[in-house]
Amino acid sequence: MSDLPACPKCASAYTYSDGPLYICPECAHEWPSAAEEIAAEEAEKIVRDAVGNVLQDGDAVTVIKDLKVKGSSLVVKVGTKVKSIRLIDGDHDIDCKIDGIGAMQLKSQFVKKA
Repeated sequence: MSDLPACPKCASAYTYSDGPLYICPECAHEWPSAAEEIAAEEAEKIVRDAVGNVLQDGDAVTVIKDLKVKGSSLVVKVGTKVKSIRLIDGDHDIDCKIDGIGAMQLKSQFVKKA
């Protein structure tokens, strides 16, 4: 049996490699052979706080810098404790609710694990 992956579009097992691409002869779909490596790296993404501690869903964190809230005159003050964070993909990798401000997203570089 071949160790090549099945086509992500039609699930055909008859894929073949052509340089840096995998090609499906049944649906003519082409995708990069490095796509599996990139997907594996994204699956293993580890989010760390400003000190280097690993963050997980449900952790409590403390803000280490005054943060202006875009689009308003509110400021998240240093020492504000945020409970029950959720980790998300993107530039801002923490989704949370802050008392008095509401739902917002934070960057992990501006918090430390409580």
